[in-house]
Amino acid sequence: MTLTGDTAESWPVASSTDLHRDDWVVAFRTDQVAHPGDPDGPSFRRLVLEHPGAAMVLAIDDDDRVLCLRQYRHPAQRRFVELPAGICDHPGEDPLDVAVRELREEVEFEAAEWTHLLSVWASPGISAERHHIYLARGLTPCDRGDFELEAEEADMETLWVPLDELRAAILDGRVADGPVALAVFAHDARRSH
Repeated sequence: MTLTGDTAESWPVASSTDLHRDDWVVAFRTDQVAHPGDPDGPSFRRLVLEHPGAAMVLAIDDDDRVLCLRQYRHPAQRRFVELPAGICDHPGEDPLDVAVRELREEVEFEAAEWTHLLSVWASPGISAERHHIYLARGLTPCDRGDFELEAEEADMETLWVPLDELRAAILDGRVADGPVALAVFAHDARRSH
């Protein structure tokens, strides 16, 4: 059998109930889903985390160093080594525009070259969140403008990590943020082809 890839598909939803919804970017609901081959048959319950998606930036300088952040993430109760990233705040917002904005706002850099590495569903069994990962090259410092870091972002640390060292830290488990691993290995795969 030849792999054709993922396909868009939507099964019938008999009912949907909000469990949490406010003016922030995510919401949580429960759906009663029916099988399309038997829409009148028994339905099953699925929890859905609504999320508009996010863009991440693998920013690499001329010395093959990656611009990383160390940021506290409350749900996991840890401080992660991460990439500059941000939520697609507005419906229909181009993820590349988000990546450009987040590189400027979070770490005060801009890039001359942008390459889309990949887009993946973060955890499709429960979430509609999609990650769009970009490579940024030709980095130069810039001003973050009037954006102010708040909450956990106000406590972020920036660091330059040699790409080889970051790859080794991912492989031995010292760096465990999923988008960091995806970005580094997608970059490696593209370089080898």
